[in-house]
Amino acid sequence: MNFEDKVVYQVYPKSFYDSNNDGIGDLNGITEKLDYIKYLGADYIWITPFFISPQRDNGYDVADYCNIDPAYGTMEDFDRLSAEAKKRGIGIMLDMVFNHTSTEHKWFKKALAGEKKFQDFYIFKKGEKGNPPTNWASKFGGNAWEYVEELESYYLHLFDKTQADLNWENPEVREEIYKVVKFWLDKGVNGFRFDVVNLISKPEKFENDYEGDGRRVYTDGPKIHEYLKGLNLNTFGQKNDIITVGEMSSTSMENCFKYSGKKENELSMVFNFHHLKVDYKNKDKWALQPFDFQELKDILNSWQIGMQEHDAWSALFWCNHDQPRVVSRFGDDKNYWKKSAKMLGTVIHMLRGTPYIYQGEEIGMTNAYFDNISQYRDVESINYHKILMNNGLSNEEAMKIVMERSRDNGRTPMQWSDEINGGFSKGTPWIESIKNYRDINVKNQIDDEYSILNYYRKLVALRKKYRVIALGKTIPLAEKDKNIYMFKREFKNEELLVINNFYGNSCEVDLDFDIEGFECILSNEDMNKKLDKNLRLEAYDSFVFYRKNKLGGLEYGRD
Repeated sequence: MNFEDKVVYQVYPKSFYDSNNDGIGDLNGITEKLDYIKYLGADYIWITPFFISPQRDNGYDVADYCNIDPAYGTMEDFDRLSAEAKKRGIGIMLDMVFNHTSTEHKWFKKALAGEKKFQDFYIFKKGEKGNPPTNWASKFGGNAWEYVEELESYYLHLFDKTQADLNWENPEVREEIYKVVKFWLDKGVNGFRFDVVNLISKPEKFENDYEGDGRRVYTDGPKIHEYLKGLNLNTFGQKNDIITVGEMSSTSMENCFKYSGKKENELSMVFNFHHLKVDYKNKDKWALQPFDFQELKDILNSWQIGMQEHDAWSALFWCNHDQPRVVSRFGDDKNYWKKSAKMLGTVIHMLRGTPYIYQGEEIGMTNAYFDNISQYRDVESINYHKILMNNGLSNEEAMKIVMERSRDNGRTPMQWSDEINGGFSKGTPWIESIKNYRDINVKNQIDDEYSILNYYRKLVALRKKYRVIALGKTIPLAEKDKNIYMFKREFKNEELLVINNFYGNSCEVDLDFDIEGFECILSNEDMNKKLDKNLRLEAYDSFVFYRKNKLGGLEYGRD
């Protein structure tokens, strides 16, 4: 399947659009907004989990993979959404959480009731209370093992204690997973995003990690490629039109060559998060520092080069439901909100890979800037606020960190209009709307030719128009420049030159190569810009130049 010119729009249904005014977004809300997604030009909608769940981790704690949580609607609502999306040429991608289930899942309940078969569905280890099998840390804080008195055993939970890790070593577990995927394929689903899927293969020996939090021991495990090949072979690989993406937690590039290699028969593409840790002080999410621009460039460039050399494919993104808003993070949402948002969009959409747009990113939604912990709903944020306070920080210091890092920054209601709650709901939203919704919303931008929204429409359209954007090779330029992120793309006789100023100051860059024949096809400032050997850029300037017929006809990328 050719997915190189496609763009995916991510919907977090709980916060997208509330059709029945109960304060929670729902499937019918997505259906009502399909024309908007079509207007943007996206080819697929990735919908985060809407399965039955106690919502301890906003749906990533699944209690039933094949039924819909009543908060989001019914199976009939899903069938209607799927049919209406198909009418508009939009595919549906589901988010499958197969590293763990909710402890409310019937499998885990049977395990707790003493059924050996279902205890083997999970990772239980005999032990004494107070002496867990390893010192691994949960990604949500605390130890990764929970003690069950009745069983005199611990179970593993790399995330919340209500999210018990599945035992993929057990072939019965794998067969059950295959059944789930086939169920949704039979419902006409066009793709899947697999949550933290590179964690499903656990180490042969469960050992303490005396250097870190355990992730170097349990990530990209010994049988991970075997398991993914099996998942492919037994489910979606039997069809030729299914798009798949794996969320790869703390992964290595070498493993991603296999995860998304064209000839590996695992996944279509991969998410990695290394570029979103460049503002972590000492690589600690909960310690702040200004983002390291040189490190950001080095990571983006090395992944571009590495993946293309191994014929592997990346999912490109700044934002999702777990990340702060990029315009607040790497842009300037106070002084250069519109311009920096457009520049950041240009970077992602002009690179080699498949761009993902997260709801609200295309209108420049910002971080929430909630200043009281009572305003937050995210379990990770609430846990770490306590941890930071216990570590001696004041409430003000802890809140400054949570304000920047919280996953709730990406989970506030989508801002549709200047009406109450940004037009998301006439009821009381499950989480507050951001105060700036009267200024930043779809209604204000949709008829504005120069809005962020219509700039994103252009980005999507350019990928479909120019094969060099979809298929071209990436060549990094000005790699050590302290202000500019610049690269070329080449495919056959087409060339693309992309130049971005990441800062709020003007600067100059020397272009020490042939620039004759390049024409500007996109800019967040001046479409009449002419290339000069000594090019001056103003704050957050972004330019895309194109030329044809200068190259010798070599082919790069996937054709």
